[in-house]
Amino acid sequence: MKRWGVCAVAGLLGVGAAGAAFGWGSSGHRMIGEAAIDGLPPELPAFLRERASAIAVGELSREPDRSRGAGRTHDADRDPGHYVDGDDAGKIGGAVPLDALPPTREDYETALRAAGSTSWKMGYLPYSIIADWQQLAKDFAYWRVEDAGARLTRDAAHKAWLEADRARRQAQILVDIGALSHFVGDGSMPLHVSIHYNGWGDFPNPAGYTQEKVHVPWEGLYVRQVVTPQALRAAMPPFHDCQCPIEQRIGAYMMSDSRTVVPFYELEKAGAFKPGVARGVAFTTERVAAGAAELRDEIVLAWRASATEKVGYQPEITVSDVESGKADAYASLYGDD
Repeated sequence: MKRWGVCAVAGLLGVGAAGAAFGWGSSGHRMIGEAAIDGLPPELPAFLRERASAIAVGELSREPDRSRGAGRTHDADRDPGHYVDGDDAGKIGGAVPLDALPPTREDYETALRAAGSTSWKMGYLPYSIIADWQQLAKDFAYWRVEDAGARLTRDAAHKAWLEADRARRQAQILVDIGALSHFVGDGSMPLHVSIHYNGWGDFPNPAGYTQEKVHVPWEGLYVRQVVTPQALRAAMPPFHDCQCPIEQRIGAYMMSDSRTVVPFYELEKAGAFKPGVARGVAFTTERVAAGAAELRDEIVLAWRASATEKVGYQPEITVSDVESGKADAYASLYGDD
């Protein structure tokens, strides 16, 4: 059973009934992926800044939701990767601070079990993002080595193989950015970082926030109806580099989103998500734009981090050694076994 359940509240937030919650819906995830790629600076490879790449990433951003229902084992393991249940104090399971995450998911699981819970119950969204970002940095490292190797080699056969493998890597980069886009997008959706994920729930509620199943109507049809790509791009904040490890950055990102949970419920209570109310449109656009900006920034940071990576079979080679002509890319990447 998915932890958010099913929404069957017709007319809520001015839209119709909907099915199981998927983070942002198709429109939100697609716009996040496209806007992030469209916003990349010239330092990123030209193939990635093409409009076709933006469209591809937008479509691939939806894939982690579209794969649901593949099987019981598949869903049981992967569904919790879309959310994390932070409480009103910004802690997961009352024990793990959103902004001070353990270094690995194993450490996270150990901390939650000590508090009487598990990552399958509380969700592990931060680690979905971190793992996909690390994969992207490695992807970029391989692309750098293949690109430099193809330009520098004097062996025609090696050049042909490196160019072909670079093309394969470019396709893989789009797939992997699509996955990263999805989970970064989930991280900008307030109800994906909170125990109050589908109505306030069975918790103290002195402000009288709604108990209706508000998750799906807001993230899906409402976004499609009121958020435009133009407004989203205009709302994206400028590039930000925290000069910190990715784990720290993602913790801060989760915490920032968690601070918008109560404002969401305040707006819902005031009727801001009814048709024609500007405050609801502005809030929703800002949250989708936060996901697009974070994705853009993480792609840039993964590219920069890739410059110091090592790749290939043993012995591994550094990106800098290949780019400077000190190492032969083909020998390590093709493998000598």
